[in-house]
Amino acid sequence: MCSESSHRYWLFPVHVNLDLLKLNLPTDHSDEIISAAESLLSQSVDLDETERKDLTDLKVYAIDVDEADELDDALSATRLLDGRIKVWIHVADPARFVRPGSIVDREAMKRGTSIFLPTATYPMFPEKLAMEGMSLKQGEHCNAVTVSVVLHSDGSIAEFSVDNSIIKPTYMLTYESASELIHLNLEEEIELKILSEAAALRLLWRRQQGAIDTATLETRIKVPDPEEPEPEIKLYVEDQADPAMRLVSEMMILCGEVIASYGSQNNIPLPYRGQPQSNIDVSAFSHLPEGPVRSSALVRIMRAAEFDFGKPIRHGILGIPGYVQFTSPIRRYMDLLAHYQLKAFLRGESLPFSAGQLEGIASTVNMNARLAKKICNTSLRYWILEFLRREPKEKRYHALILRFIKDRIAALLLVEVGLQASAWVSVGRDIGDEIVVRVEESHPRDDFLSLKEVI
Repeated sequence: MCSESSHRYWLFPVHVNLDLLKLNLPTDHSDEIISAAESLLSQSVDLDETERKDLTDLKVYAIDVDEADELDDALSATRLLDGRIKVWIHVADPARFVRPGSIVDREAMKRGTSIFLPTATYPMFPEKLAMEGMSLKQGEHCNAVTVSVVLHSDGSIAEFSVDNSIIKPTYMLTYESASELIHLNLEEEIELKILSEAAALRLLWRRQQGAIDTATLETRIKVPDPEEPEPEIKLYVEDQADPAMRLVSEMMILCGEVIASYGSQNNIPLPYRGQPQSNIDVSAFSHLPEGPVRSSALVRIMRAAEFDFGKPIRHGILGIPGYVQFTSPIRRYMDLLAHYQLKAFLRGESLPFSAGQLEGIASTVNMNARLAKKICNTSLRYWILEFLRREPKEKRYHALILRFIKDRIAALLLVEVGLQASAWVSVGRDIGDEIVVRVEESHPRDDFLSLKEVI
């Protein structure tokens, strides 16, 4: 007979992330990596110091979510004497510290991306290096790679340059406070108004080139004490069509288009990203309300992104001739690869990677990034269901009908929590209608949610 002591019991917290355990994704950095990263902070030599453009006189806005740990992009703008707009997209410069093939680089490549879960952040680089060395900081001199662009009056690119730079971020703003400032239209924040105008011009121009608007509702959740049986859940729903979110996303897309053009002009192998599908007939969806309902229908027929490592390929969804992700090098390894290539070119050195080598690295990195994305999505959904489970049974939620799955069973978007779910809806309801539902049951561990329409 087995004695009690011969059994080993594993006691997990109530909300343990089983996917994180199953997939065995790296969370903490080893002592060896942390030590190597810290020595980079103290010993690293800036090879570009003499070539950096001094842009410290510019007013610089960094706009991000309020709990962002790694700030890797910021924006400036002015109106030229001829009336055209010039914008600067400043991107953090982690390649100033990390060299391709080094131990810290190899670890970042293995991870592929930072992982942002409601309960924790698992950064691609050790925290101290990412936060103290690489991140942009308000009021401090920061190394950056800056893309400057002059726009034609129709929003297309007139001229551009790419430079190593030094900047001094003026403001760190949340999306909410940036939107408020845009709305207030203050004379002393004229640069923010010009940035907003540039974003509107760009959006209009991209739409004329066939871009497809996929703005929807996006949920963010923070769970400060996940070990607790009933931890606090902070839930925010953001509208991607919000003025500040539009502004930032337009400038990031503009930066990606410029890097693709620069790479093309100079024959630089880069991770050129495209979406060949430029023949979606948007008019076929014009009967659907603009916003999440139409976006949901369009996203369902889109094909996956493709890569070319030798030359730009058209990005039909964004409506631009080429695109390279460049603005998140502290948290995405593919962006860092583009930085390695560009900075070597700017220095006149031989490039670290050929197109073939980039392709090989990208296949591994993208596989790990897909795993990370999957775990982020499942974790977010778990905590939304846990949030709903705790809410009073009589609570009502607004839901948009996105489409019909079968008969009267509809795919819904719960507006207050930004979650897609399904429920039976009454006769007479149509796609795009808003209905009221209540939660009958929510079981986060089983990924089960039962909704009922309130008539």
